[in-house]
Amino acid sequence: MILTFLINAVQIVVGFSGGLAVGCGFVAFLTVLGIIPRLIQLTKTLHLVKVYTGCVVLGTLMGTYLSFANVSWNHPIILLIIWGAFHGIFNGMLAAALTEVLNVFPLLSKRIRLENKLITLMMAIVLGKIVGSLFQWIILVR
Repeated sequence: MILTFLINAVQIVVGFSGGLAVGCGFVAFLTVLGIIPRLIQLTKTLHLVKVYTGCVVLGTLMGTYLSFANVSWNHPIILLIIWGAFHGIFNGMLAAALTEVLNVFPLLSKRIRLENKLITLMMAIVLGKIVGSLFQWIILVR
């Protein structure tokens, strides 16, 4: 009984921490880096601001729903491996880009005395995201 409680407590803390990390990254992606205003400027589609806003809100709500709903897709395992790899690459590169723009990696590498291993540190994070996404799509979604 106590062991079950501790496992549930750890799962709650890990889930909440993951949600905070993803939420902070999403907010930083949209606000600090100015992705949507830059996209509007490059495509010269100022008249579609409401469409951009609606897409961001609907995408966020749909992603949240799919995260909590019991939805499973029955696809061949090779397709799940490819899908998970793409998700891992995207998430890893997004995390690497955000932290690089915000100068987190150089500060972290100096703090833990790995200045000459910066690329190794970035690749470890990206590969960790890939393995995590593959685990999610192969084990949890299947």
